[in-house]
Amino acid sequence: MFEQAFKNIDDVLWKEAGCTTELDYTEQTSWMLFLKYLDGLEQDRADEAALSGKKYSYILDKPYRWESWAAPKGKDGKLDHNTAQTGDDLRDFVNQKLFPYLSGFTQRATGPDTIEYKIGQIFGEIKNKIQSGYNLREIIDHIDELRFRSQTEKHELSHLYEAKIKNMGNAGRNGGEYYTPRPLERAIIQVLKPRIGESIYDGAVGSAGFHCESFDYLRQTNPKRTTAQDRILQERTFYGKEKKSLAYVIGIMNMILHGIEAPNIIHTNTLTENLADIQEKDRYDVVMANPPFGGKERKEVQQNFPIRTGETAYLFLQHFIKILKAGGRAGIVIKNTFLSNTDNASVSLRKLLLESCNLHTVLDMPGGTFLGAGVKTVVLFFEKGTRTRKVWFYQLDTGRNLGKTNPLNDDDLAEFVKLQKTFADSPQSWSVDAKTIDPATFDLSVKNPSGGEEIAHRSPQAIMEEIARGDAESAEILERIKALL
Repeated sequence: MFEQAFKNIDDVLWKEAGCTTELDYTEQTSWMLFLKYLDGLEQDRADEAALSGKKYSYILDKPYRWESWAAPKGKDGKLDHNTAQTGDDLRDFVNQKLFPYLSGFTQRATGPDTIEYKIGQIFGEIKNKIQSGYNLREIIDHIDELRFRSQTEKHELSHLYEAKIKNMGNAGRNGGEYYTPRPLERAIIQVLKPRIGESIYDGAVGSAGFHCESFDYLRQTNPKRTTAQDRILQERTFYGKEKKSLAYVIGIMNMILHGIEAPNIIHTNTLTENLADIQEKDRYDVVMANPPFGGKERKEVQQNFPIRTGETAYLFLQHFIKILKAGGRAGIVIKNTFLSNTDNASVSLRKLLLESCNLHTVLDMPGGTFLGAGVKTVVLFFEKGTRTRKVWFYQLDTGRNLGKTNPLNDDDLAEFVKLQKTFADSPQSWSVDAKTIDPATFDLSVKNPSGGEEIAHRSPQAIMEEIARGDAESAEILERIKALL
């Protein structure tokens, strides 16, 4: 139904000098999609108010509504070309009037859980990159073909939008931070088994995959929901934070298309919150996240954490442990080097995790799971409140090289999900008694007793020695060749 419209939008963006990557394509499509969605939402609310004999108070003033500036219609319901702006007039209106007006909503919003706050945050950060007003007109006309009114329409749009996010994930090194493979997210959800009434938190929301997949899971596992349960799902289930403006707008838009109308996502750097300030009322039942790895945080941010380190993912892990309720459950994606690094922060963090939580499962992911990231990852599953007695490891082997044309799928993780229920041993899985973990290093390296691939991290000294040996061998071969000449 809408696939052609999305293709047409991409074709126009391809001609646009201001947009050069998949990230740009998704960002620019997103802000227009959001305004088109908002127009539909306002129309629905106005119709509901009229049926009740009430007057609806619009969020946007008339000149800034989609129907006024983007797609003014004539009596025949078609675009009124006499009043619809195009060219420089349209571009200047968007840049000089529309965006400044919309970004002002942050100040006018009553709180972060309102749609007004979302409007202000989205338009306060991103910019219109479409320099040609004629291209802008063409894209707006295609966006106007899209409809958000029925569940079927939203469902199709959500699939098309997910495909765009996935393409972004394939777009070089920085794309991966926006996209966690959905089969991995679904497996994590199946292990944690969230329930209606529980709060679910992601402090590094990205494109909101965990929330969208959890929303689908909760609806599928509770087909006979009451109206009250639906309201809980909409308003008091999903919470999160996101630092980057592009990820923020994409995450919000993705949740809206999946059916979560006013996502409780705050635009902020999660790590600027001091752990000492987190109180019981701030805590959550379930935490699922794939925090950025390899990032570096400033010294003043590190001051917020008992275990100080520049490694972003390690700060996030401390945050997640602290923000879980007692008995709360978590599934966190992290670099596999966390299991064995010997620096003070890594050792201290492993000690904290093993002593304050029950780290019951470690899922070891193969290389290539995250496109463009170039790192191997593990998923840590733990419950807060009791110390670790036994850790069950599962080493995922897909039997093929993962990549852009051969991504992770649900079948790859089916055995893991099945065996995890009983922590069963298999050629790919085994258990380690916490008593056997070295109390000096708390090393959790993946060592498959069945003789699978052993992940042993060599010391920098050993790596340097191997490089030196290689250089010496190269020099020797060159000498031999010279002798032959």
